[in-house]
Amino acid sequence: MSLITIVLVFMMAIVVTVFISHLLSAKIPLPLIQIAAGAALAASGFQVDFDPHIFLLLFIPPLLFLDGWRIPKDAFFSDLKPILSLAIGLVLFTIIGIGLFIHWLIPAITVAAGFALAAILSPTDPVAVSAMTANSPLPSRMGHILEGESLLNDASGLVAFNFAVAAVLTGSFSAGDAVTRFVLMAVGGILSGLVVVWATGKCNNFLIRRTREEPAIQILISLLIPFAAYILAESFHVSGILAAVAAGIAMHYEQLSGPRLPATRMKSSAVWNMLQTTLNGMIFLMLGEQLPRMLKTLPNVANEAGVSSPWYLLLFAVVITLALGVVRFCWVWLSITLTVFRQKRRGKVTTSRPQFSAMAVMALAGVKGSITLAGILTLPVVLTDGSPFPGRDLLIFLAMAVILLSLIVAAVGLPIMTSYLADDLPHDSGKGAIGAALTEAAIARLNELLSQPVDDPEEEAMRADAGNMLLETYQRRLHYNDDEQNDVGLELIKRAQIEKEMQREAIVAQRAELFRLKRARNITDTTFQQALRAIDLKEESLH
Repeated sequence: MSLITIVLVFMMAIVVTVFISHLLSAKIPLPLIQIAAGAALAASGFQVDFDPHIFLLLFIPPLLFLDGWRIPKDAFFSDLKPILSLAIGLVLFTIIGIGLFIHWLIPAITVAAGFALAAILSPTDPVAVSAMTANSPLPSRMGHILEGESLLNDASGLVAFNFAVAAVLTGSFSAGDAVTRFVLMAVGGILSGLVVVWATGKCNNFLIRRTREEPAIQILISLLIPFAAYILAESFHVSGILAAVAAGIAMHYEQLSGPRLPATRMKSSAVWNMLQTTLNGMIFLMLGEQLPRMLKTLPNVANEAGVSSPWYLLLFAVVITLALGVVRFCWVWLSITLTVFRQKRRGKVTTSRPQFSAMAVMALAGVKGSITLAGILTLPVVLTDGSPFPGRDLLIFLAMAVILLSLIVAAVGLPIMTSYLADDLPHDSGKGAIGAALTEAAIARLNELLSQPVDDPEEEAMRADAGNMLLETYQRRLHYNDDEQNDVGLELIKRAQIEKEMQREAIVAQRAELFRLKRARNITDTTFQQALRAIDLKEESLH
């Protein structure tokens, strides 16, 4: 089957599954629907043979780059300690604890192979978590911590996985060398991402100053950056995953170095949203497409595991999934307990410990996804001496089964547990403060313009009328921020809501009339497109 056919079929499947998720009365998370669709495609004879290394290159860098770009940087750096605790501490805890547990549970899996499986099961998938909690969002701080954890534990899990696989291949392992190599790969990956963004930003700004800004070219540059960072890092044998993450975070600060056209920002956001939806959908479709083939190998996998029935394999996967959840829950509890203890020793006032439901949500949010799928499929087929890799099919089955089980458990458990949560942070007071600051800046500038002398009295009168109307609008907005808690503020807010609704209705009428004029051929295509864009932008500004 040709590549173009595969891509087109997957794109159509993504469109269909999104519509299905909206039409279903039972709120089934989109990833599960897409996995089922992938399995249905495979059952109908549709087959995809993909190279995991190419998968890592094409899918993972842009997704991690976008996550790093969009994650709130103040929240990321203010919660860096708990993020690092989960992304590094929990990963190591999982590798050792779950790796030994897997070897004990299934003796056919060697200790090194158990560590490899535990390592590739340690990364989490924030996209899947977001889909599971779409109808009951997580508290803001918890969501930011989980996003930050996933950005970093993808790299730590993959690096540890490669070390464990190398130990299986060579039969030797040095903890000191592994730590040194890990630090070098992490630092090298971060530097690679920063260098790519810095160099691209300098060249881009230089060219823009001497020519002009083209939104399409700026978007294309942003699409190329994650791949450039990943390839540069991998060429130096450091972490391409961390390079993509670092590039995404750095991209936020590069944008602050110079203004961009509004059209560039708006179009870029639309393109990246489309790309994110497409890539994530393809990942889950490919996971579902692998399921029928995986089921066909169950008898052979059962023989590898030394069990008499394939049902034992499912039992093993369930037990490993539960063990991962327990380890994650224990780590979260231990981290919180130690944090509270340290704060009390320093004499700081501490809030009450998070309720059980908060820790349960953190445990359930350890959903496995694309990194686990791509990583486990990169297992070598043979050892260095030419003998088969021990338990390869068994490890692949267990990893894919745990991915599916973690998605199902999260789909059922997260909406229930999040209903018991209250947002652990106060509402964002910064939003009102920045709104007031921006409004005051606009008022000051308008007053400056109105105070400037104009030779033509008629023009001066028109400027005064227009300026006073704008000033009234901005002063009304300023009152929303100052008086939103009193009767005057509430009345103003209510009036603004009514005004927005009336504006929307007026815009709907404008658009309907525009389409009527076009169907009647009273206006040209160019006029129609320009007017439609102006109406759409005006409606978008009301959101």
